[in-house]
Amino acid sequence: MARTSNSEIISRYRSKIEQSKRWRREERYDDLWARMIDMYRGKHFKTETEEDRLLVNIAFATINVISPSVSVNYPKIMVNARKYEDAPRAVVTEAVVNYWWRHYECQKEFRTAVKDMLVIGHGFLKTGYRFVEKQTGDHEVSDELASAAPESITESDFIITEDRPFVERISPFDIFVDADATSMQDIRWIAQRVRRPLKDVKKDKRYNSAARNEAAPSHYSKWGIDDWRGTVRPRRSESEEDSYVEIWEYYDIESGKMSVFCDGGDKFLVNPTVIPFAFGHPFVMLRNYEVPEHFYPMGELEAIEPLQMELNQTRTQMMNHRKRFSRKWLYKESAFDADGRAALESDDDNVMVPVISEEGLGNVITPMPAVISPPEFYNQSNLISGDIDRVSGVSEYQRGGMPEIRRTATEAAISQDASNARSADKLAIIERGIGECARRLVMLAQQYMTAEGAIRVAGKDAQPIWVNFDRDYIQGDFDFEVEGGSTQPVNESFRRQMALQVVDAMAPFASAGIIDMPKLATYVLQYGFGIKSAASFVTAPPPPMPPEMGGQPGMPPQGPPPEAMMQGAPPQGGAPAGLPPELAGLPPELLMQLMQGGGMPPQGM
Repeated sequence: MARTSNSEIISRYRSKIEQSKRWRREERYDDLWARMIDMYRGKHFKTETEEDRLLVNIAFATINVISPSVSVNYPKIMVNARKYEDAPRAVVTEAVVNYWWRHYECQKEFRTAVKDMLVIGHGFLKTGYRFVEKQTGDHEVSDELASAAPESITESDFIITEDRPFVERISPFDIFVDADATSMQDIRWIAQRVRRPLKDVKKDKRYNSAARNEAAPSHYSKWGIDDWRGTVRPRRSESEEDSYVEIWEYYDIESGKMSVFCDGGDKFLVNPTVIPFAFGHPFVMLRNYEVPEHFYPMGELEAIEPLQMELNQTRTQMMNHRKRFSRKWLYKESAFDADGRAALESDDDNVMVPVISEEGLGNVITPMPAVISPPEFYNQSNLISGDIDRVSGVSEYQRGGMPEIRRTATEAAISQDASNARSADKLAIIERGIGECARRLVMLAQQYMTAEGAIRVAGKDAQPIWVNFDRDYIQGDFDFEVEGGSTQPVNESFRRQMALQVVDAMAPFASAGIIDMPKLATYVLQYGFGIKSAASFVTAPPPPMPPEMGGQPGMPPQGPPPEAMMQGAPPQGGAPAGLPPELAGLPPELLMQLMQGGGMPPQGM
């Protein structure tokens, strides 16, 4: 069987992409997504008019009520080992992945993808590994040093500036999938479109030289040159500075290969190669409301779009009716001279209006009848707003408003619990997405990490200790979960109330002597009142006195046994003696691994 040429493979890939474009165009997905984005940003009217129009952007308020309620805080990612021997590494891996998420802007990219999911129905995230190194000369950094004298370059001439995994948000308009797919589980291929300046593509040495030299502009910037002919719109610039190339990063899932090519030409920028990632293609999709037998889910705004437009129209009509309701008077012109008409039209108070006619005032001036809109007309706005809240599942309590009907605390709690059902569903989607991204970050580091790093791990009494690690320290098979509610906004009063309720519930058990009171006090101070160093406020109770010294027999001992509190006593599990106090709370397996790997000072120092 003859080998398929690269030009035939590119032609087949382009045919698949065109099929996906036609599918989205005929189903009007791109138009729908653009319309939802315009609705969120307050661009509801497509045509211009000289009439006054009013816009009440409930769509903006709805998205910005849901989004902070599920993704405002940094998540607490928990890593659990699937095998017993990986338990010590899970402690280090958990600290590492939480550090990456906080300090490498993963949260910023993730929140943007969450906004995509809420507005248009889905969002895409891409995970990858970024390794950047530069070569140094005499006190300067140069990227051209390798080509100048490759034989003279040593390992010490390189400086690694970045060696880490990353997460980035990808525009939903730039991700194309198999047109016959109904979910991410049955797609046969997925591709990302990247628009890059033509001059950057031609200089990128990661691409095949013959392919990048044949690259041609796919389109030009429409904002390149201002039109001097007097129109308000700029005209397209066709200069090389404003020319762009569409690069396609294509992942063939059936064959397990990926490649890179651009529009035009029959050569690959990157020849087909096996997908280098252990987890397959690098894209994570956040999906909002699933639609049976359809690949793309629904967003929050698609269902309330007609109600939003009706609300805008209703409020515009109300505004126009108020403008037309102005008091007017019918008067006999010959009954007033110029001074009388000026006084009649004046806005001043207590003005004398001279009347020169001898007719009765009832025949000289009378108010013009005004058409008053029925009171029910003004209730339409509240009716539509109630429909929007009912469809979106966002209650007045969540919007920060108080309902007009007074409710008891029990009724308010029931209403709030019902409205929180959808928020809980969103929160589960968010937590699963974070867990999947965290899993891929660790797998990328296990595969590509070259340098060493340092991470801070919480020891005994929450005292921080620093551990040096490399990719061997994070090897293993782990489960990644997000602590429930860790991404939600903190309700201080609710947390304090819950902590105090825990104390009340534990009171009978505390009197029985089966509760560790120092740990309970630490929990109340730390989680209920936000005190980070809560353990420093708590001291262990003294050991019970023996009966011969006046103690009561039969009383259960409280706190750790006295021999365990002696300095230098080995912790439970066989950990070595002579450890610093802040290390005594770590698992013994982790302590041994740290000692063998050089991650802690030798004993006795």
